Amino acid sequence: MNSQVSPYSTDISEYQTISILGHCFDNKAIVQLAKHLPSGIMIAIKKFNIDKIKEDINLLESEIILTKQLNHPNILPYISTFVFGPEICVISPLMAYGSCRDLLTRHFNEGLLETAIVLIIKDILSALIYIHKKGYIHRAIRASHILISDTGQVCLTGLRYACPIIKNGRWQRSIHSFPSTTEKNLNWLSPELLEQNLQGYNEKSDIYSIGIVICELANGSEPFSGMSKTLMLTEKVRGCAPPLLDRTTIPRDENLDCGVCPVSGDMEISQNILNRRFSDNLHELVALCFMWDVTERPTATQLLNHPIFKTVRRAPPLPELLKPALPLSDRVGIDTDEIENFNTMNRLSQLELYSCEWDF
Repeated sequence: MNSQVSPYSTDISEYQTISILGHCFDNKAIVQLAKHLPSGIMIAIKKFNIDKIKEDINLLESEIILTKQLNHPNILPYISTFVFGPEICVISPLMAYGSCRDLLTRHFNEGLLETAIVLIIKDILSALIYIHKKGYIHRAIRASHILISDTGQVCLTGLRYACPIIKNGRWQRSIHSFPSTTEKNLNWLSPELLEQNLQGYNEKSDIYSIGIVICELANGSEPFSGMSKTLMLTEKVRGCAPPLLDRTTIPRDENLDCGVCPVSGDMEISQNILNRRFSDNLHELVALCFMWDVTERPTATQLLNHPIFKTVRRAPPLPELLKPALPLSDRVGIDTDEIENFNTMNRLSQLELYSCEWDF
């Protein structure tokens, strides 16, 4: 992934559109695969129609400004932003595996391998340490906001929901603001953030979200999915700690010869999930994230020191662990220099690239 900013200009003619990757920003913006002609590098362009995002333009403005201020290998950079006609264009590196949510949907319905999960969370925690030190709470950590490049580089995005911890030059011990446009993120948010009480919340609310993401990556879907918002909130506030689903956590119904999901009560649990076993370290990591007492919940730095991250020092590269998933370039399997007209582009659009979840 090219991290240099200078070669990418604000001249739209330097970017050759190839196909649609999907939509983002609550389907109010389009994400396109494109080629940066001067360098020959494939990139992603997000195009926001100003009229469609009129009510949320402040969100986009805040996200662009904040992202431009950050510089970390595990945070998706915006390498160029400009206005062209009625659209705001945002150029970012192409993350060829798409989002973790896309990987779960397309290839890993029952969850990723444990080693892959640990490698991904390790990088996300590194990004969180940086964000928290810069004085921000992310507030939207979820699988669809975690992108992976063709080389296995993991990047966090979704910063439009972030809020500052520093106010009037002082570090706030707690925050009381509730994000007004966060309906899609509710299942990942911490109980103290959702309660909106006088105690407020701090950057450790992101750690609770990390726990939800670990479960999402391991189980194939996030805890509380399918629940009503009221029941989800009730479960969180009373201290319900969602589990990793394996043979140690799923109650078995002997009469039906199947497992019962401890969170949603879903009966459709496969034998693979019933028979698998995650490590004690991974179970412990999740339990730490879900500590109900915020003072006992670890910081991102403390969590990154957990012994489980030492176990992946000699792990295979992440792309090896993501097989049979292929990066976008291998899925397309075509020399983009041969793309000369819109007919070819239209044929490319039939490759189901639009099915990727690029909700970032």
